[in-house]
Amino acid sequence: MNRDVSSGALLIAGSATGVRVMALHPTAHGLMDPSSGGHLAGLNVAVHGLALAAMPMLFLGLLGLWRRLGPSDLGTAGLVAYGWGFVAVMSAAVASGFVAPAVIARIAATDGSTAPDALLLYTGLWNQGFAKVSVVATSVGILLFSVTILRSGRLSRTAGIFGVVAGTLIPLLVFVGHLRLDVHGYGVVIFAQSAWQIWVGAALCRVDRSGQDVSGAAPSPSHR
Repeated sequence: MNRDVSSGALLIAGSATGVRVMALHPTAHGLMDPSSGGHLAGLNVAVHGLALAAMPMLFLGLLGLWRRLGPSDLGTAGLVAYGWGFVAVMSAAVASGFVAPAVIARIAATDGSTAPDALLLYTGLWNQGFAKVSVVATSVGILLFSVTILRSGRLSRTAGIFGVVAGTLIPLLVFVGHLRLDVHGYGVVIFAQSAWQIWVGAALCRVDRSGQDVSGAAPSPSHR
């Protein structure tokens, strides 16, 4: 049971870190502002470094969730989808947190010449591409894990239902263009996904020694 508690704590800590990152994330306008760009560039590197540090925490927590739910095709697919999404979001974080500030510094050094400005646009497009892959993949992961929760009965069904709704609605809003993945739109995604991760993490921490989620899920047989 210590493994369940550790996994839950990692999910909660990683999710809280992601929320904190989005709360501190500077905007592109602020980074390009000569009066604030220098200070925000350092903050930009720090928050993206923090985001990168949160990824292993979240994946370890999800691995514990996969073990808790018991090996299944749906659960394994959910873990793989999440891992795929994490690779994409790490790529986006590197582009936004480390490449873009270097390009902005180059623009400042060349008085805004065309080549660095075009390179910044190109970096932004890479960031958006990776962000879209990440949002879709992690949402699919949430959906598959949530269906597994509902089928297994080993954790709160309410968390499973919320995950099914969030995992379906977020990609749909992105595809139809109602959810733009700028700082504010991506923040909405992170808050919604973090709510599910924290919910599930708390449920893992509440699992008692009989293998039952004391928040109300049905008892489940023990597993190795």
